[in-house]
Amino acid sequence: MQLINDRAKKFNGIPLSILDLAMINEGSNAGQSFKNSVDLAQHADKWGYNRFWLAEHHNMPGVASSATSVIIGHVAGATETIRVGAGGIMLPNHAPLVIAEQFGTLDALFPGRIDLGLGRAPGSDQATAFALRRTLQSSGNDFPEQLDELRAYFKHDPTARVRAFPGEGQDIPIWLLGSSDFSARLAAELGLPFSFASHFAPTYMMHALNLYHRNFKPSKDLEKPYTMLGINIIAADTDEKAQWLATSHQQMFLNIRRGITTQFKPPIDDVDAAWSEFEKSAVAELSNWPSTIVGSPETVKKKLEAFMDMTKADECIISSGIFNHEDRLRSYEIVSEMMA
Repeated sequence: MQLINDRAKKFNGIPLSILDLAMINEGSNAGQSFKNSVDLAQHADKWGYNRFWLAEHHNMPGVASSATSVIIGHVAGATETIRVGAGGIMLPNHAPLVIAEQFGTLDALFPGRIDLGLGRAPGSDQATAFALRRTLQSSGNDFPEQLDELRAYFKHDPTARVRAFPGEGQDIPIWLLGSSDFSARLAAELGLPFSFASHFAPTYMMHALNLYHRNFKPSKDLEKPYTMLGINIIAADTDEKAQWLATSHQQMFLNIRRGITTQFKPPIDDVDAAWSEFEKSAVAELSNWPSTIVGSPETVKKKLEAFMDMTKADECIISSGIFNHEDRLRSYEIVSEMMA
């Protein structure tokens, strides 16, 4: 299983990757979001990032990556060497055969560059989950069985009654993603790489990592544990500008807590006017997470080193919730300048 792009650069010996939600900015549209995603991926390819992942979400006016495999193919076709994949596909939303065929097709088009990260959450609310599945009998509870079925389609088995073409016999890295200990335990049991969503659920991060490392069983796919952690980084040339840019991410976090779905908001000058004292404390908690880093190059470097020292991660995948595309490019460029 190839996990690292041969041309990837590293920060203190650790490869860095990008998680993109193809955010739809307020007043913009999905078409522009996809253009921005492609432009970012092309820059990331040149800057030495290891992989570029897109995540499946539904019924969210600010997220355009719902047809995840389609946009993965679009990005992979516009780049040269960077690994492109799903971070992730929410497997309970799909028939495993369909995912095997889709990613078998992607791997046939872009050999050795496609990753398949899998999650068991719906990536939406219950009503949307029902609209996707037509039944709620398929849930995260049967995720291990769905995973077994999916993995079987990638094996060469001439005796199987149902086979995936493309898909059969193709070596596509499968990752398990999670924000709790469920996927950590399963990834350890199966000997698969594990990515934890510490960029939005840091509370259980160390617990999940310890479980994964303690219970890991070597497999034909992976000889030793491999972890990738999500991290928010909003970098700018000064701490002050980075803090201002981060108000877009803070508004998104606040709206999620309020149960409101909107397009991605521009930065605001008076952020305290946007929330109550209780909400302000919640946003302050977000800002204090070790997995959320906002600041100048010096600040980002110091905090990123501290995060890696604390977690001993094998890789970090960066989400940068920044409204203006040029500012988002600059944020990732700042981090790339720290990589050797």
